[in-house]
Amino acid sequence: MNNLQINTTQNVNLNYTIVSIGERIGAFFIDAFILYLYSILVNLIGDAIGFIYDDGWTQRGLVALIFLPAMFYSLLMHIIFNGRTVGKMLLKIRVVKLDGSPVNWSSYLIRWMLRLVDIWLFVGSIGILTILFSEKRQRLGDAAAGTVVISTKNKTKISHTILEEVEDTYVPQFTNVTILTDKDVRLIKETFGIAKNSNDFKTMKALRNKVDSILQSNSELYDVNYLETVLKDYNYFTQKL
Repeated sequence: MNNLQINTTQNVNLNYTIVSIGERIGAFFIDAFILYLYSILVNLIGDAIGFIYDDGWTQRGLVALIFLPAMFYSLLMHIIFNGRTVGKMLLKIRVVKLDGSPVNWSSYLIRWMLRLVDIWLFVGSIGILTILFSEKRQRLGDAAAGTVVISTKNKTKISHTILEEVEDTYVPQFTNVTILTDKDVRLIKETFGIAKNSNDFKTMKALRNKVDSILQSNSELYDVNYLETVLKDYNYFTQKL
């Protein structure tokens, strides 16, 4: 498998696995099946409209209007769900920028427009060939937009890294947590884990006070909650691409 290293705006190096062509094709067919089901629904609605309106032009116009969102399915899903469609969500893959910056709507637009060449004009052959023979498995749309598709599956246990599991709806409390270094956070997490498992409250208190003095947060959170929040906040700010 190809690996990709991305440096975030907080100068944290993140290693990702670039997905295989099989995973990309799998996600594409999942999305295609969803659009197929949607087209069946649109046809049923069209038949119902036909019973109401005798005018065929009205019927076709309304059906075309209802089907219009499907034409922009890939573009809208990537923009709304941060580089993912339903197929990508299910297979845990995602579109990111090669330089670690957030993917803006114009990059998604470039990828979507070049689907015409990558997928539709030559029955997917251009996209498949460019993915197979490019170093970072990019189709033309990815190369033009400066994006790549990565796996978001956890290959190792999160407890073995400096990272913390953070929900999409998580709201950080300490905005200056990024003044800590990667080394600092690893030491905090390891010391916190050892102290917590051995019920060493003295060490945990000392660690909490040390971190609080660095961040100058003056937080009223208890030791365990405070340290857990710091770790989550660090992850939130450094993992948001």
